[in-house]
Amino acid sequence: MHEQAFGDDEVAESDLVTRRGKFRAVAFRADGHEHLALVFGKTRMREDVLVRVHSECMTGDIFGAMRCECGEQLDAALDAIVREGSGILVYLRGHEGRGIGLVAKVRTHVLQDERGLDTLDSATTLGLPVDVREYGPAARVLKHLRVLSVRLMSNNPDKIQALEEHGIPVAARVPLLMAPNDHNIGYLTAKRDRLGHDLPQVEVFSEVPRAADR
Repeated sequence: MHEQAFGDDEVAESDLVTRRGKFRAVAFRADGHEHLALVFGKTRMREDVLVRVHSECMTGDIFGAMRCECGEQLDAALDAIVREGSGILVYLRGHEGRGIGLVAKVRTHVLQDERGLDTLDSATTLGLPVDVREYGPAARVLKHLRVLSVRLMSNNPDKIQALEEHGIPVAARVPLLMAPNDHNIGYLTAKRDRLGHDLPQVEVFSEVPRAADR
């Protein structure tokens, strides 16, 4: 699939010094949202670049919510990129709640807490789609950055397919596995069993006796 180049009014770049070191911040507009790519080290015209395409999750990324693993994945991906010495994190806005938005996501939380519905059924009960995220903007910025192929940090096979459909070769998938907790085990189980995410740590967690069970 052909991705158009960015216009001068759609992209801006600057250095961004963080507690992990200096990144190149590439802000860009696509699909009605403003997104950000953080580039560490040399990635231009390189193959097998370590990449994380991260969906916005305000509750997890900013406030450390424990009903998902998003914030932990964000931190782990940035740490892995710095350890590698190079890589890119693409932060996609408009992906809150797999694309349903923040207000709707919080409403699904009520159904999960009060009725025991999982992350999928709580959305469909409200008449909402399960996942409407679009990864074209990520592919577009990776092409802008002249990345030849990526090693994608993800547990979601659909994300690999989406990037490849947009013309980004995925040389390998790098698991990004976070330890489950009592608050997100149901969420992770639903992602494994119903969305096909590769989450082997869920089985291990389920086999370990909880304090309440002892």
